[in-house]
Amino acid sequence: MNNLIIHNATQVVTCSGSAGKRGKEMSDLQVMENGTVIVTEGFISHILKQDEPVPVNKRDYNLIDASGKTLLPGFVDPHTHFVFGGYREEEFSWRMRGDSYMEIMRRGGGILNTTRATRDATEEELMASGRRRLDAMLRLGITTVEGKSGYGLDKETELKQLRVMRQLNESHPVDIVSTYMGAHALPTEWKGRKDAFIAFQIEEMFPLVVQQKLAEAVDIFCEKGVFSIEQSRRYLQAAREQGFQLKMHADEIVPLAGAELAAELGCLSADHLLQASNKGIRALAETGTVATLLPLTAFSLREKYARAREMIDAGCVVALATDLNPGSAFTASVPLLFALACIYMKMTPEEAVTALTINSAAALGCADRIGSIDIGKQGDLLLLQFPSYKFLPYHVGMNIVERVIKKGKIVI
Repeated sequence: MNNLIIHNATQVVTCSGSAGKRGKEMSDLQVMENGTVIVTEGFISHILKQDEPVPVNKRDYNLIDASGKTLLPGFVDPHTHFVFGGYREEEFSWRMRGDSYMEIMRRGGGILNTTRATRDATEEELMASGRRRLDAMLRLGITTVEGKSGYGLDKETELKQLRVMRQLNESHPVDIVSTYMGAHALPTEWKGRKDAFIAFQIEEMFPLVVQQKLAEAVDIFCEKGVFSIEQSRRYLQAAREQGFQLKMHADEIVPLAGAELAAELGCLSADHLLQASNKGIRALAETGTVATLLPLTAFSLREKYARAREMIDAGCVVALATDLNPGSAFTASVPLLFALACIYMKMTPEEAVTALTINSAAALGCADRIGSIDIGKQGDLLLLQFPSYKFLPYHVGMNIVERVIKKGKIVI
């Protein structure tokens, strides 16, 4: 049964809206005290204030007494690489002794290391490991996740990753939004032929992904030593012509004007942004391209954090994501994400909640159907153990999600 009544919630944190929230709007969570939310056939049908009568037959619904607890929209994680083969624990220890991410990548580690392991993995192996990661994310309150390909860098493995995500989307409670990231790195067999590799993506891979309906968006690693601004522009413009939504890894390692390009092309989001310029931040604010920030990656790489406070004050739509991947951020820790965002990136608890709900839904182009508690939206909800959302960053590093509800069904 996908009919559910959650009543007496100390706080109902609605995050109400159908689009990403900019700047000061991010502080308005539209909290309702002692409220009731009704989910009918998987969708939110009623949001009732204290003492309002329940207008449905309770016998047709499961009941949850949420006294002393907080009700929130399910978390949306808009940037992960959760389907991959192998691990890179040795590289982590190299980074701890001082080797940089780019140094490791130049000597055949990094993305290319995972590429080899993912090419060798069977579809069944990737399914099993991907399912385990989704299970862990669900326990942390993530009800929708974006998954990127990009660890194949050849036709067969890229399509294999996308097929795995499609199968997991059909069989796992977590909804998966798939992104094709064929331009994640230059594989060794294309060494010295970056422009030809971009042409291969445009001419061969994009049509295949469209034909097989395997991804909603495309992404590219726009970075010094990886793919240039011009290569990224060419790739993304061609993707838009094929009907894809656009995303970018931008300004992570060096300031390359990736944020400016994302704004120019009307990308759904520009992600990372550790080195985004003032001009790039203004461009994101003016266009509404979502600034998706990944503090777990900066933490793991010992890099400075993206300038969340300045982006919000400039009027940007800011989202948060885990960047779960086997190299720079082997974690999906929502509790640590909240702690870093509030303690080190100077975001308020209200802004952090907005950033992982309605704004992260906007980063996926899904804010019209998930990311908030609004009538007509999917019944993806969380119950916290405590009576306020402010416990999310305050109870540092602890998972306080007590129940996870997906489309009106209790799944945790």
